[in-house]
Amino acid sequence: MSALTFKDARNAPMSRSPRGPRRPQPSVQPGLFGIRSWKKSRLVLAGVFGAVSVFPLLYLISLSFQPTSDIQTSNPVLIPTHPTFLNYVLAWSENSFGQYFLNSLVVALGTVVLTVTLSSLAAFAFARYKFPLKEVFFYVFLAALAVPSVELIIPQYLLVLKLHLTDSLPGLILIYTSENLPFAIFLLRGFFEAVPKELEESFRLDGAGSIRVLTRLIAPLSAPALAVVAMFTFNFAWEEFVIALTLINSSAHRTLPIGLNFFIGEHTTQWGPLFAGSVIATVPSVIVYFISQRWFQRGVSLGGIR
Repeated sequence: MSALTFKDARNAPMSRSPRGPRRPQPSVQPGLFGIRSWKKSRLVLAGVFGAVSVFPLLYLISLSFQPTSDIQTSNPVLIPTHPTFLNYVLAWSENSFGQYFLNSLVVALGTVVLTVTLSSLAAFAFARYKFPLKEVFFYVFLAALAVPSVELIIPQYLLVLKLHLTDSLPGLILIYTSENLPFAIFLLRGFFEAVPKELEESFRLDGAGSIRVLTRLIAPLSAPALAVVAMFTFNFAWEEFVIALTLINSSAHRTLPIGLNFFIGEHTTQWGPLFAGSVIATVPSVIVYFISQRWFQRGVSLGGIR
């Protein structure tokens, strides 16, 4: 070993151990495929995918402010050259759009309340009680997730017909609740089982019953899971089209997705009001997401871990 090499090796940082000095460890410099480069590349990819995901929504908003002559031009633009609010006025005033919006809101909120209530009770029973064929019933609920909802339209229609709930909002709420219950029970059972039983026992020693244990102890500790269930249920009931089109006949009970379809005529399409109505229909879902964003992100991550 030359003198220069020996000097460099002597001055290099050395890690000590109880058995004596070790060989000098070369410093690690992040290269092209190092940790820092990977983090920067990940941020760039996330930005690209985020821009691709947001662009259709931004373009939809832009089209909703453009007159029909600008929408049908061969040179589309992202920023409106002649912005107008006329499309929103026409969308809200024509085809009973306000009534459809109110119907969808009633159906979505009613479905959320009924789904969260029933799934909480069922998940609490599966998580805390022992009864015959417990796992069999649970896996029957899970098997319902594998059945496409389109294949159940005819049985659901016959059931609603027997209950005399066709062409009514309560009939839609019952069908939408049955569609969302399997996933909700599956998700909530995992969260309820994670709550320590010692806390439940202390509650019961103070004289609390099962309903109080669920509402005062388990439900507050499982708020992220309840937020996830509420968000998915609201979006499903708000955006569903096929079942509502099958069960609803009168204009007084139509929901918003059906109302948007009336802007598409046999020979012409009202593109401006259609885009404006689509933007209006998107607003409640965005509001619900921002309200439950914190619990939603935490619930999805914890649910994936479990």
